[in-house]
Amino acid sequence: MKNTVKLKGRMKSYLQSSLYLGFLLAVVDILVYMLDYRAGLAITAYLIFYIAIVLAMMLYNKPIIINELISFATQYGQIQRRLLRDLELPHALLDDTGKIIWTNIAFEKLTHQEKGFRKSVTALFSSITKDKLPGQEDTEDEVECRVEYENGTYLAKLKKISLKEMAENSDIIEAKGYDGYLIALYLFDETALRIALKEVDDQSLAVALIYLDNYEEALESVEEVRRSLLIALIDRKVNKYIAALDGICKKLEKDKYLVIMRKEAATHLQENRFDLLEDVKTVNIGNEMAVTISIGMGLSGLSYAQNYEFARNAIDIALGRGGDQAVVKVPENVIYYGGKSQQIEKSTRVKARVKAHALREIISVKDEVYVMGHRIGDVDSFGASIGIYRIAQALNKKAHIVLNDVTSSMQPMVEMFRDKEEYAEDMIVGSQFALETVGNNAVLVVVDVNKPSITECPELLKRCKSIVVLDHHRQGTEIIENATLSYIEAYASSACEMVSEILQYISDDLRLRPEEADCMYSGIMIDTNNFMTKTGVRTFEAAAYLRRNGADVTRVRKLFRDNAAEYKAKADAVSQAEIYRQYYAISICTGEDVTSPTVVGAQAANELLNIKGIRASFILTRYNGIIYISARSIDEVNVQVIMERMGGGGHLNVAGAQLENGTLEEGIESIKRTLDAMIEEGELDAD
Repeated sequence: MKNTVKLKGRMKSYLQSSLYLGFLLAVVDILVYMLDYRAGLAITAYLIFYIAIVLAMMLYNKPIIINELISFATQYGQIQRRLLRDLELPHALLDDTGKIIWTNIAFEKLTHQEKGFRKSVTALFSSITKDKLPGQEDTEDEVECRVEYENGTYLAKLKKISLKEMAENSDIIEAKGYDGYLIALYLFDETALRIALKEVDDQSLAVALIYLDNYEEALESVEEVRRSLLIALIDRKVNKYIAALDGICKKLEKDKYLVIMRKEAATHLQENRFDLLEDVKTVNIGNEMAVTISIGMGLSGLSYAQNYEFARNAIDIALGRGGDQAVVKVPENVIYYGGKSQQIEKSTRVKARVKAHALREIISVKDEVYVMGHRIGDVDSFGASIGIYRIAQALNKKAHIVLNDVTSSMQPMVEMFRDKEEYAEDMIVGSQFALETVGNNAVLVVVDVNKPSITECPELLKRCKSIVVLDHHRQGTEIIENATLSYIEAYASSACEMVSEILQYISDDLRLRPEEADCMYSGIMIDTNNFMTKTGVRTFEAAAYLRRNGADVTRVRKLFRDNAAEYKAKADAVSQAEIYRQYYAISICTGEDVTSPTVVGAQAANELLNIKGIRASFILTRYNGIIYISARSIDEVNVQVIMERMGGGGHLNVAGAQLENGTLEEGIESIKRTLDAMIEEGELDAD
């Protein structure tokens, strides 16, 4: 379209005012005709002459006036351009693609570019990409972002300037056919502000709590006359370390310390990956057991009280994950350090007795009990659910086990309770039934899981006001909040072991049926890999209790014999394993003809640990569109930390993760990248 320039607004009205006066004179001429005909003719002759002169002048002067106005605007624009060139604020004009078309002196000095630089702005500031420019799809007409250039930090403001709107907003000139836009870029130097804010932030308060994990056990392992020396050496080690960071350490109890320090010192601790965890272990005066500590730290809270609350939450997580590690909690995240050693089993059952009494009190005042484990339930979760069901029955309460999918490994166990006179038809129900029937006075017992997102029915957590959590997995960032009772012991071999201990304190006359004892015994046996993994004194005591209640080892063994397809799938996974970086076995379990490929994958991961030199094994299985990773180790590698980096979790020796997107090959590459990164960071040993 051809561009045309016209006058408009007050300038147009001013130039046409003479013509408007001529029209007024014509009206007067008509009135004169009514009074005097000759006078009217004279005025008519004058009116024709006047209008002719006015039109001639308008046609002649209009181009001259427009040119003068344009000349004035140009001179005025030159002044503005000069002012922008000399403006101390770095400023540039970009086209709609992000290419620089004009810069001022301050911008050229900042970027060390000469006048006439015409490259893309991304070449100077990598964070300003084309998709972030204003006017693009899904972006606003004004965008702000922070950019780093050399040693400075700048706030970049990019504003869209429409050429059409500029013309339309002009009071003098009307332009048609203009389209497109420019982008104005302004850079505000925030380097000094950022340094000042960082300095203030570094001086803010950080709170930490340090607990000795095995205080009593360590003292018992040393002679009585040397115990005070051991305590003194530990105190000295902790106080000296904190004092070196310009912090304050106050002993609260015999095995607890409160630490106050600057955030800068806390950052130094994080950079050294809390090497105090390893320093304390070096204290040895003949004690057979090394002393380990747990650290919980709170940072970046809105108040000192909030930082202390963060520290308390962090130490609870550290202890729940097995101790010998540091947990740093900030408002938006939780960070883990350490956790490489196996937690020492507590020999006392005091905690189990207290939790059992609390569970009995909760169930006693409720109308009904719902029990559920994790999604795609396994033998341990089902066995623990059976134990809770027996507790509810002993207390004369209606109970339901929420179970959606029954895997092939669980099928024989589930069949033992269906269509039996001793058990109600609604003993085992689905999620939909539970959601429709749950009442206001119901208690939900969650077993073998503490992450709400992977429970059998996450919606049920929102429906029940009373929630009990019984689990042996280490806690992660995601936990079931507002639980009435939470009993999480990372040292326990299985959820069935924990429930077996609780059963002994519920009632003196409580006795399991043989099929119930078989289920719980099976859960312990599977999770300990036939009592070879994570097995302690209390594990065998729980197994002995179940044996006294009628558990039969022969019946249990028959329940878990593999069929030919499962055995072949497991053998294929083991035979095709890739040994990565000398110590890590990675393989795929296809399980095309297997009903429960995830179970077979877990079994294959255990088998790979029998290969000499293998520190950890990883089996990937695709099931229902999701990739399941089973990770196993013996004692040299903490697979829980590896899986947590991939969004999963578990135990030090038994862990897993789920990948919802991608292929099996991409999953293998993700495992390799995670291992490489952890080796480079020192989390895993390279040799």
